[in-house]
Amino acid sequence: MSSSLAPKTLNLGILAHIDAGKTSLTERLLHTAGIIDEIGSVDAGNTQTDSLALERRRGITIKSAVVSFDLDDVTVNLIDTPGHPDFIAEVERVLSVLDGAVLVVSAVEGVQAQTRVLMRTLRRLRIPTLIFVNKIDRRGAAYERTLRAVREKLTPAVVPLGATRSPGTSTADFLPYAETDSAFVTGLLDLLTAQDDAFLAHCLESPQPVPYERLRAELARQTGRVLAHPVFFGSATTGAGVTDLMAGIREFLPAVRGDGEGPLLGTVFKVERGTAGERIAYVRMVSGTVRTRETVRWGRGRSDDPAAVGKVTSLDVFDRGAAVARDAVSAGRIARLRGLVGIRIGDTLGAPGAPAPVHDVQGHFSPPTLETVVVPEREPDRGRLHVALTQLAEQDPLIDLRRDELRQETHISLYGEVQKEVIQATLAEEYGIGVTFRETTTLCIERLTGTGSAFEAIGENANPFLAAIGLRVEPAPPGHGVEFRLGIELGSLPPAFLRAVRETVDVTLGQGVHGWRIPDCTVTLTRSRYLARQSHARGTFDKSMSSTAGDFRDLTPLVLMSALREAGTRVHEPVHRFRLELPEETLDTMLHVLIRLGALPGPTIQHGRSLALEGDIPAARVHDLQRRLPSLTQGEGVLESSFSHYRPVTGAAPSRARTDHNPLNRKEYLLHVLRRV
Repeated sequence: MSSSLAPKTLNLGILAHIDAGKTSLTERLLHTAGIIDEIGSVDAGNTQTDSLALERRRGITIKSAVVSFDLDDVTVNLIDTPGHPDFIAEVERVLSVLDGAVLVVSAVEGVQAQTRVLMRTLRRLRIPTLIFVNKIDRRGAAYERTLRAVREKLTPAVVPLGATRSPGTSTADFLPYAETDSAFVTGLLDLLTAQDDAFLAHCLESPQPVPYERLRAELARQTGRVLAHPVFFGSATTGAGVTDLMAGIREFLPAVRGDGEGPLLGTVFKVERGTAGERIAYVRMVSGTVRTRETVRWGRGRSDDPAAVGKVTSLDVFDRGAAVARDAVSAGRIARLRGLVGIRIGDTLGAPGAPAPVHDVQGHFSPPTLETVVVPEREPDRGRLHVALTQLAEQDPLIDLRRDELRQETHISLYGEVQKEVIQATLAEEYGIGVTFRETTTLCIERLTGTGSAFEAIGENANPFLAAIGLRVEPAPPGHGVEFRLGIELGSLPPAFLRAVRETVDVTLGQGVHGWRIPDCTVTLTRSRYLARQSHARGTFDKSMSSTAGDFRDLTPLVLMSALREAGTRVHEPVHRFRLELPEETLDTMLHVLIRLGALPGPTIQHGRSLALEGDIPAARVHDLQRRLPSLTQGEGVLESSFSHYRPVTGAAPSRARTDHNPLNRKEYLLHVLRRV
């Protein structure tokens, strides 16, 4: 198929705060498009996109899901995403492949915490977004109040395209504005000219009033540039306003026509396991075509991460609500590929050095700030548990596993308690492993306070390894990451030995001087020496006279920890930025509580009889604040919080459990190595 005949596609995300009704909206869109005959219910557990048994039982979306339908001449790949903040990693991956989005807001609860986080991210990533105000049929629904909240808390650049009739009743409906509504047309003209100087100049130079069709076209253009956001009102339950929303999706969101004959390029945004344990990669095709039994390459475009190669054994393309087996998939579509062993979320399908995802979402959402230890109920399951958790981490890269070899324990990072419950249920249902969790703790980091270096020579300082290593560590600014440099002549150390040092540096920095990860620093290999391979007269290899990669792998933690101790580190704790809305008369009591919780409140903003208060609070105390909020604010307080930054811990630094890669006790470490050997 030539690129000129390639169909138009729109990869559309449905996003919202939990319980705003996005999954119900997805069901209504599919029904209106003729994909399903009956609308499923979240409460009944029979929706199209919540396919996991756990999702059906809990009534929440945990994994993103893809369905497809046709909208005139456009194929819409609709991606339903989780609304609970514990599963923000799923949303992050979906954003990387979207052409447009619908942000769902409840007409009853209004703009909620997760709604604000999502809107900020959508605008930052320049993803064209429509807003659908749902639940206009529910008691307490309000048009003006919700629209005002959208303007104040999300963006002033919104264009309501209609009004509501009988909100808060079962007969509530959406009434689209027409070109005869002079107030609407005037307001639309004012917003569009305020957003774009070129359009303003065109209107000033034109002797005639701007035609209504030209205004709609300009609204579509500015929506595509994320300068404006059309707003629709309706109900996913009754169907009110949904047909108008679908027309708005077609009119205002930019469909694309990919080049099926161009160079292969695709983005992997989801990986799951099939019934036989095989990896299934969800790929958004940007360019080119993939066929079954074709050998493809993938990677992350980095020089130290070489491309992998594999053969596509089968593929499914999402078409009219289902994943259908096909022989090929071309640009613009979303497909599930099998057979690509080792492929990971974030990989780019195609030639090495190919462009990154459609949107680079890395760093737009907060990292997990909690950690717990996963304990198997049966001791024989310990090995199987680590394998299962590793597979879950493949599907969710923000699940960070840390293995304590000395204690045979696995630590896992988390966003919240709901995520922990879901992991527990998944391990039980999909892997047959019962687990419990230790107490959840806050996940800190360490930052270097100076520069340090260390050196271990062969045969000196009781060095039992046939390796010599010198390392220097230096601080790096936040966000820099870990940089590994060579201060030795290239080629003076065998590649296997150099790789062993590099990999072990990463592991050791994951558990710094106090046991916390060191995310930003520069490590330089300053010196090295090894003993060349020696053999006996009969040609057998003599380990006692020859260096191995294992020697360098075992020595690196000792040297790196010595350098880190000389440099010094300071523990930093995660801090959330919070926003509190509370009755004015509760302010004094709330301020006293916030101070006791270690928060730093900022100035207040008056909203009638209510106040808005922003500030910083340690992540470890957010749960305490949430628990106490109802009693402190007479049930009227609303709290929003999200990760902001790390700050130095005052007083004694909290320590994490030490492992074989945190060898503060040299004797304990060496004994562990000997036992392992």
